[in-house]
This record gives sequence, structure tokens and C-alpha cells, in this order.
Amino acid sequence: MPATDSLPSPAPLTPALAPIVAFANGGPGAVALWPTLQLPHLRQLLQHAALVHSDLGEDTSFSTPHERAWARQLQLPLQAGGVPWAAWQQQAHDPAPQRQAWAWFSPCHWRIGADTVHMADPAQLGLQEEESRALLEILAPWFAEDGIALQYERPDRWLASGAPLEHLATAALDRVVGRDVRSWLPDAQSARTVNRLHSEVQMLLYTHPFNDRRAARGLPPVNAFWLHGAGRLQAPVPVQPLPQNPALTALREAALQENWPAWGAAWQQLDAGLLRELLEAHQRGASVQLTLCGERNALTWQPRQPGWRQKIQQVFKPAGLPDLPNLL
Repeated sequence: MPATDSLPSPAPLTPALAPIVAFANGGPGAVALWPTLQLPHLRQLLQHAALVHSDLGEDTSFSTPHERAWARQLQLPLQAGGVPWAAWQQQAHDPAPQRQAWAWFSPCHWRIGADTVHMADPAQLGLQEEESRALLEILAPWFAEDGIALQYERPDRWLASGAPLEHLATAALDRVVGRDVRSWLPDAQSARTVNRLHSEVQMLLYTHPFNDRRAARGLPPVNAFWLHGAGRLQAPVPVQPLPQNPALTALREAALQENWPAWGAAWQQLDAGLLRELLEAHQRGASVQLTLCGERNALTWQPRQPGWRQKIQQVFKPAGLPDLPNLL
């Protein structure tokens, strides 16, 4: 869904001065926990901040709010079917205009019930490089017949390229982990090839010796795949690494596992580290921004220096945390 601006978009800042917090809100467990969290640095950052950008979406959108926020920060195109992350990654290897579409391909495990098809986190499959490469050799010929080339990138994620990915709308992996995948499958009419391959891969791997060997080691079978980050870039976009932060990673993992005590602990860690550093930069006079993302929305605040009235108010009537569960 297109973003709506509360104010004109500010000049881009470096990621260190404009961090993006994914999974800042979560399910009912997070909503119940939020009022109990002690986050003094977040409170100070937002106490006199102006809302400078609002990306208002739906929790049914294929792209997550934090993906859209990253795309804006990196000046990537926001396409109707998602963000072309795999194509952007390829710009590092070949900056020329792309002639084909790319996607990320994640081997995964689906738990198929009577009326659900549940996606387990691909990171928990325990795939090692040798095993992942062996699986790639099994699947690559099937996809090649339909014009999709697979190549190894890392154990839990490969690269796919080819014409069938050109206009493919794909849901972000963060949308489907822990959920029923049927709501997030590509459109049946525009993605017939990919949806047929989903069925063929399930049948191929159901009794394959590859999964027999995994079962002997007590590991779940690999019985499905997920394409995400699909699309083609019409013009090169410089590639830069996304910032890594242990607290942001912990926040994501806890939210996907619906471990809300761990999610609350990650928020405390984030406040004591990254947000404290951001507040200190603001107090030194640097221009900073903070984007908080939930299931639906991404909101960007820019802290402002308080006037003398606001400073007095801070002492006698300090503001509390905003109601993020309702805002995000």
C-alpha cells in the first residue's frame, strides 16, 4: 500500500542515525506486556518528537512495514508484489541493468494438518552446507525445466532467477513463519508455474532418501520451499550492508516464536544499547530519526530539542510511552 506522509520526507540519514526497529509490536502477549516495560531512552526520544513519516498498511500486505522502511532508506523501488531484495543483492556482483528477475529461495518445512499448512522457521531446519548443496542438486533440474535457475548462496537460502519470477508477487518470509501459508501463496492465475512446483516438490521429497537420512538424525523433513524478495531492477541501486544489532535480531526471533518474555527482554536490551546511543547523539545536536514497525504500519519520528516550557514539564509531568500496540 502506498505510504502517506505526515510531513515532507526529510533528507536521508545514515542507518546509524536512523535505525529501523522491526517487530516493535506483536500479538496479544506483546500488547499485554507493553505497559510494564521500562524503556527510559525510548520515552525520552519520543517525548518531544515529531512524526515525520507514516507508512500505513495492512497486516495482509505481502511486504512487511520494516521491509518497506528499509527499501525507502536504501532507495529501492517499492513494487506491488514486494521489494526486489534478491535483485538488489545481485547489483553487488553486476551493476549493469538486469535482464532477468531474481528471487530468494528458502528450503523449508510445512506441517500439514487437517485444515492448516503451517510454516516452520527455515532457520531451524539445521541445514548444513553439504546437505543444502545436495538438496540443490535434487531440485535444480525440476526448476530448470520451467526456466528457473537455482544457485547456492548459503545453507538456508539460495538464489533463483528466470522469466517466471518477473512479475511474481511474493510474501516476505517474516510474514509466513509460524503461520498458515495458504493466505500468502502467490496468486493462482499469475503464478501457475510456481504453484505447480510447490506441489511437485512436496511429492518429490515426500519419500526421497534425502529426508530419510534427516529422519534418521531426528531432523524434520524438507518438504517445501518459499520464494521471496522477487523482482527485477530496471536501474542499478547501490548495495550497502543492512546494520546488524543483536537486540534487533533477538526482538525478531522472539516475536516469530511468540516468546513474549524474551521479546520484552530484547526491548530492554535495545533501550539500554542502540536507543541510548541514539539519544546521546540527539543530545549532542545530531539530527536523528527512529522508525518503529509493527504488523501494519511503520512510523518515523524525529526527536526535537525541547524548549524551556517542555523542559519544566519533563521534570514535573514526564510523558509516558506512546500506545505502540494501537499505533503500529
